[in-house]
Parts: sequence; structure tokens; C-alpha cells
Amino acid sequence: MALVAGIDSSTQSCKVVIRDAETGKLVRSGRAAHPDGTEVDPAAWWTALQEAISQAGGLDDVAAAAVGAQQHGMVCLDQAGEVVRPALLWNDTRSAGAAAELVEELGGGETGRRAWAEAVGSVPVASFTVTKLRWLARHEPENADRTVAVCLPHDWLTWRLGGTGDLEALRTDRGDASGTGYWSPATGAYRLDLLERAFGRTPAVPTVLGPAETAGQLPTGAPLGPGTGDNAAAALGVGAMPGDVVVSIGTSGTVFSVADAPAADASGAVAGFADATGRFLPLVCTLNAARVLDAAAGMLGVNLDELAKLALSAPAGADGLVMVPYLEGERTPNRPLATGAMHGLTLRTSTPAHLARAAVEGMLCALADGLDALVAQGATANRIILVGGGARSEAVRRIAPEVFGCPVLVPEPGEYVADGAARQAAWVLAGGDQPPAWSVGQVQEYGGAGAPHIREQYAAARELILERAAG
Repeated sequence: MALVAGIDSSTQSCKVVIRDAETGKLVRSGRAAHPDGTEVDPAAWWTALQEAISQAGGLDDVAAAAVGAQQHGMVCLDQAGEVVRPALLWNDTRSAGAAAELVEELGGGETGRRAWAEAVGSVPVASFTVTKLRWLARHEPENADRTVAVCLPHDWLTWRLGGTGDLEALRTDRGDASGTGYWSPATGAYRLDLLERAFGRTPAVPTVLGPAETAGQLPTGAPLGPGTGDNAAAALGVGAMPGDVVVSIGTSGTVFSVADAPAADASGAVAGFADATGRFLPLVCTLNAARVLDAAAGMLGVNLDELAKLALSAPAGADGLVMVPYLEGERTPNRPLATGAMHGLTLRTSTPAHLARAAVEGMLCALADGLDALVAQGATANRIILVGGGARSEAVRRIAPEVFGCPVLVPEPGEYVADGAARQAAWVLAGGDQPPAWSVGQVQEYGGAGAPHIREQYAAARELILERAAG
């Protein structure tokens, strides 16, 4: 039995799964925590990876491995391959001003946004690597001068696992490259002119590999897959196909679909990413997802299971209590400095149950706005697949169909980013045009009547927040 390893280096932790290459059956696994924060020394990822690998029984017997990791982060390397400064993560919003500058430089307003969307499939926001590089050049010129190469979290970990130490050995894939802001999914090429515009010069960037190409070798000689970003890995992990919409509720919330053609949304709501199979992955991202549930549970002094019970004990719409969950700013809509708010607070709604319900509904309504944006860009939503840590909440599972207005499929809980990386590793091992067909296990369907008034009252509160922010 050949074994493959899949690694998920997420914002909060590192997970390693060891699976049967042919069937996908889980053999063993490991996990280790990452430090909090929006900037992290990549050495912490490496330490956590070693711990997770050890918990998973090591990699000596695996025939191939691949890494999935959080998108967008900026890892800067000097001539010796040393990290220049702590990596800025996707959820670090300090480069919001740089994003606005870059749009303005290509014409500003609708013109600038359209120019970026046509060039790289997406309009720059603070999450993207290109904006972080502009911030670095403006605010830390000495660190910018030391930077010889720039890569992403999964690129760096793959490179470290390969062990060559040669900057020319840096590799990435289409999925993660498409989140940099200087690689075009439509043409399959870097836009080095945009990289130079942002940074002032052109540092070295990883070679972009095809879906099943080899990025290097483990010390044992086992091949390393190209890896990918977390959303593309999750799509591969759940076996998403064209017509599927995946809603992932993790630290961030994402809504994405597998498509046969690239997207280019000048509004900036939909990012026109690539996937890990040679197709495309139009995606909407919210900064606030599972942590909204954590925050509500903390305010109420309960655990997440108790929060779910409270939420399900309140009526749909929470009698008019609405939470707009911009607790860490927001990316969609692009309001990096926004804060959260509660609306409709009365004596009647001043109960733990109402607050719990409003938190769940607010988080889901923000994701439903993302689904609307995808559909407006031509996405087909034949199925909605709900994954991520937040999908473990019974309240989220049962309230989601009311908010989305259609049935929701929930695979059994799993590490779908790590599973996607493992499936990619199996693909590298087997070769061919398609990844191996793996089962995702049991899938539960949650249905029920939609409750349009939930979306309507949320929309009214959201617009009030946006008007105040604009004023």
C-alpha cells in the first residue's frame, strides 16, 4: 500500500494527514498550533510542521507529499535564502492604502479596477501579496532592499522540505500564484510589470508548475507535489466539480466555485483565481467567519455547542436583532477599517439566545452575499457544499439552508485542505490527466424553507454600516 502525505499550514495550525494513495483512506494524522497574529516568523510554521509530522508518525514511508497553505502571505528572502522579516499574512490589513494606490495608478475608480481585473483576474485588496510588497517598499525600505525573492507560505514550506536552499528551486502552482496580484490565470503568466510597479523592481518569484508536476523531493527521495493555496486544496479535497459551490467557514469565510473559464470582476467582489486542477476558482472571501462564533460564545460565556443550542432556540431572524460581523475589518465589501455592530436591540431581543442567533445569521448572510456575487458573475450553483471548522456547528448547518434559500450538503468533518494536498500528492505519484477518485465519506443534506426576511434585515443593517463608513 503506497502512502501519501498532505499538509495544511493554515492560519491557526498545521495539520498532516497520511492516506492510502489509491483509496484515500486515512492511515494516521498529526496537528500542531501556530501563533496568533497577522504577521508570523515562518520559522514557527516550520516548527509546527515538524511537530505535526512527528505526531503523524513521520514521512519516511510516504511515497509522495504536497503542501496546502493559507493564501496571499508575503515571505521575503534575502540572497542567502534567509527570511528578511516576519511574513505578513492574508488577514493583515496594513496594506489597504497600498491597494488603493495601485488601483489609482491604473486609472482609479472603475477604470483602475477593470484594468487590474483584466490583467490578473482580481482587484487588489489588502490581502494580496502585491499590496504587501508596496507597503514594504514604502514603510520598510531597508527590508525591501534586502529582499531578493518573494514567495508564499506554501511555496516556502515546499522549498524547505526539498532542502536545496537554492532560491532557483522555489516552486508554486496556479492556484496560489493567482492570489498574488501579479500572475494572470487567463494567460498563465506572471505580470512582472505589475510586480515592478508595486515594489519598484522585480524580485525573483517561484516557477509556476502544472497540477501534477514535481516541485522537489523529500530527503527520502519521495516527490513533492506543487502544492496550492488553501481554497484550491479544499476544492480538491471535497472533489468539487463545475457546478459546485463550496462555502468554507474557517478563520476566513470563502465562497468559491469550480469553473471552466477565468473570471474578471471589476467590482472586486469576486477574485478570479485558478484552481489546482487546471480549471479556475472564482472566489469571494470574508475576513470574519468562525471567529464570529468564537466571539459570540465568549461574550455569552458559553462553549460553541452551547452557543449552537442557544441559536436554535431563537426564531429565524432573531426577532429583528442583526449582527453585522465586521469584527476584524472586512474584505468583501472592502472595508478594512470597519467594525462590527448590532442592530435591533430591544428588551425583547436582549437575550443570550437572540444574540447567538444573530451571530450565526450575520456570519452566514455575509457568505450568502458572496454567493450572490458569484452567481452574478456567471457561476452555476447546482450544489452548495459546506466545510470548515464552522460547519461543525449544528446551528450553522441548520440555519444555512434558511439563509442560502436552498439545501446544503455537509461532508463529514475532515481536514479537507490537507486531504486536497494528499490527493494532489497521489496524483503526482500516479500521473495522468486527472486526480485519483477518492470518496469524501458520508454527506448529510440539510434542507428546509428559506427565510428571505433574514437576508432583508441583514442587508438593511449592512447598508447602514457602509453609509456611515463612507460618511
